[in-house]
Amino acid sequence: MDLATLLGFLIAWSLIIATIALGAAASTFINTPSFMIVVGGTFAVVMMRFTLKQFIGSMKTATKAFLHKSEDPSEIIASVVQLAGIARKEGLLALERQEVKNPALALGIRMLVDGHEPAVVRKALNTEMNETVNRHSIGQQIFQQIGDAAPAMGMIGTLVGLVQMLSNMSDPKSIGPAMAIALLTTLYGAMIANMFALPVADKLALRSNEELMNKSIIIESVMGIQEGQNPKVLEELLKNYLPASKRDAEAPAPAEA
Repeated sequence: MDLATLLGFLIAWSLIIATIALGAAASTFINTPSFMIVVGGTFAVVMMRFTLKQFIGSMKTATKAFLHKSEDPSEIIASVVQLAGIARKEGLLALERQEVKNPALALGIRMLVDGHEPAVVRKALNTEMNETVNRHSIGQQIFQQIGDAAPAMGMIGTLVGLVQMLSNMSDPKSIGPAMAIALLTTLYGAMIANMFALPVADKLALRSNEELMNKSIIIESVMGIQEGQNPKVLEELLKNYLPASKRDAEAPAPAEA
């Protein structure tokens, strides 16, 4: 679980809710028509820009912002070095007996064991990487669009409320409450955009970059194992993907099955 996302989400919303609750009339901030305009309108507008399958799939992708934690690249490198050592001593077929938890790395190892040509192996792994990146990209775009549409729908709701208010100016006492209700849609739109959609889009972009780096490491690892590279040389090459502060640190040993 990603604690930064979860804590940030809970703290941000708790502060707003607490501030409202401490006010004189917390119920003033609850208005069903305003909520329907912003939430329903935002989802409807975003669905117009994507397919229904993409839109529904993005909700599943959003869980990566809260629940998914990318595998540490140092652990991937440690596993690869161990596999490279086995392959160098016992041959590629010996890798068939090894348990590999990372799906992309497991795919590459299976292809090595099956004796596929290097070009075929690289193409298959690149295709798998591109499909993952494209899937995440759609999720990022959808939440970015939600972040853009929510404030706009909030403004539309405010304008609708103002028109309704101005069309009934006979009772001066109703102008204040009517104005407050009209402004609620702007508040709802700003909260949905800045306290949910845009942070999720940014976190999904971060997760996508992490997975892209991990899959790049895996591709180079599999190709290095197939070429019979020395495990130590392969390890030094793969460490170039890591930040400078982590390159000199000893990679953690992979957990035993």
